[in-house]
Amino acid sequence: MTTTAAHLVAGAWEEGESALEVTNPADGSLVGEVAWGDAGTARRAADAAASAFGAWSDLPARRRSDILLEASRLLAERADELGLLLAREAGKRLPEAVGEIAFSAEYLRWFAEQARRPSGEVFPHEAADRRHLSIRRPVGVVASLTPWNFPCSIQARKLAPALAAGCTVVARVSEKAPLAVTGMVRALVDAGVPDGVVNLVHGPAREVTQALLDHEAVRAVTFTGSTPVGREIMTGAARRVVRPLLELGGDAPFVVFPDADLDAAVEGALLAKFRNTGQSCIAANRFYVHEDVHDAFLERLVPRVDAMVVGDGLADPCPDLGPVIDTSRVEAVDALVEEALSLGASRLTAERELPEHGTYLAPTLLTDVPDTARIAREEVFGPAAAVLRFRDTDEVVARANRTEMGLAAYVWSSDVARCWRLGERLEAGIVGVNNALPSVAFAPMGGVKQSGLGREGASLGLEEFEDVRYLALGL
Repeated sequence: MTTTAAHLVAGAWEEGESALEVTNPADGSLVGEVAWGDAGTARRAADAAASAFGAWSDLPARRRSDILLEASRLLAERADELGLLLAREAGKRLPEAVGEIAFSAEYLRWFAEQARRPSGEVFPHEAADRRHLSIRRPVGVVASLTPWNFPCSIQARKLAPALAAGCTVVARVSEKAPLAVTGMVRALVDAGVPDGVVNLVHGPAREVTQALLDHEAVRAVTFTGSTPVGREIMTGAARRVVRPLLELGGDAPFVVFPDADLDAAVEGALLAKFRNTGQSCIAANRFYVHEDVHDAFLERLVPRVDAMVVGDGLADPCPDLGPVIDTSRVEAVDALVEEALSLGASRLTAERELPEHGTYLAPTLLTDVPDTARIAREEVFGPAAAVLRFRDTDEVVARANRTEMGLAAYVWSSDVARCWRLGERLEAGIVGVNNALPSVAFAPMGGVKQSGLGREGASLGLEEFEDVRYLALGL
């Protein structure tokens, strides 16, 4: 198993002149190293992608599909090995890490199949000597910029459709968790992706991103991360009219109505809030519980949260929560909780001792949280949340929508009409209705408002990397 995240440029793996350490958040132990490049590395990678674009884009869709299918097979075959590496570098629970690798393989498989489906359109003609049709062509070189929380599945969600469309890619991944995603790129190479079609660079985020946005061959940038950074990337992309595809921050409400199955809602709450130790863009951020079932819901939820085991994700038996990624995340979540308590909130969950070493946080639920508290209006990205009462539908919709974010939302109710209407009224690109795990390869994922532009997954995810060409034919 490799523990070095090397650059991949024009088909050659490069370790570079310097490297950063990659450590396990569970105990601070050394997991591996990541080669450290600069703007020059990024430019060379973009040059390689530009050189490879013509042959890859002209390759029959069947051949691109076959390569992606083989990569999917190899990735699934290596899921246990890469999952273990991912668990070590990101502090994930081992089952979640292995599951992420399997999900990444599913993106490669789904878009391999999508690549062979018909595209374009023939329009009815209005003159006997003319015909009108449209075709789709790959947009060009794509810059793919991804974070540390789901490093493999998020990168796969971008690489798979870009490659299926016929684009070439320069990927930059977070230095906090670069090892397993490097293994995923190796699977693509081993599957037969030609030199220069996929390139991987590591280096300072701003420097590498700027070099890619300034490169004349880069025609699209796809980014997952915070809204402030997304705004900067969109500004940089505007200078050369580079197409942006942005999945940005979330502030998901989780709304529980009186007619909800409370046991199912509690199970959903545990998944939506605490999966990946709360470090998910679509994590439930604010629990809005109808006053008629507020106490009954908490009577079920609080003991379950207090019973959660916090520890090393590689332990046997596996804990319920692992560490967060680093000390800065510990400090950020603690600050949100402390501010809410200073504004009159009360802690529902018990305080506890945490492992001596590692970046751990106790799962925390707060009540009596004012809507003005930061934890009720900002992305938490950790295992803490506010529980808020509401009285009626109009009120909760207004409060849920009172944020600049709009990535995900959750609704729990047995009333089909109510669920349908809430799906229309909540300002979110993803709505989980009695479903805490909405992410699938075949459905469009993305946000509204300040949570981004464009959609990943589904046929829309492929179209993000294609240009439409209209052909007017004289006969």
